[in-house]
Amino acid sequence: MSKQTATGDKIIVHYRISIPDGDVIIDTHDDEPVALELGMGEIAENLEKCLYGLEAGDERTFNLEPEQAFGLSDPELVQRIELEMFPDHIQVEVDSLIEFNLPSGDGVMGLILDKTETDALVDFNHPLCDYSLKFEVEVIEILE
Repeated sequence: MSKQTATGDKIIVHYRISIPDGDVIIDTHDDEPVALELGMGEIAENLEKCLYGLEAGDERTFNLEPEQAFGLSDPELVQRIELEMFPDHIQVEVDSLIEFNLPSGDGVMGLILDKTETDALVDFNHPLCDYSLKFEVEVIEILE
């Protein structure tokens, strides 16, 4: 019996993520395949779950509803932030994606939805929240 992928495995894959209208978000097929270590958070947890139990050579397509992918947007993650709170070197413009540093040292991306003279409306939800996704994956190799 062939080895099936499990937590801790390093795997080599090609994958494509697209949304229902056909727009491709990520496609590794035109580049080198990607090496991932399962269980290390290198890709979104719900996408990683699709990779468990696969074998080298497997090609699978997963159609994920928003709740199975990046979830539904949380209105509490849309916040007004005073412009004076942004570093001077940051251009705060509508539709720009800005990385914010959390007290833990981690970074989180925020999309500027609106800007006034004094503040900006920032959406900290993942950009793919509320989207159904098609996740196509080809397992090229499972490394021991």
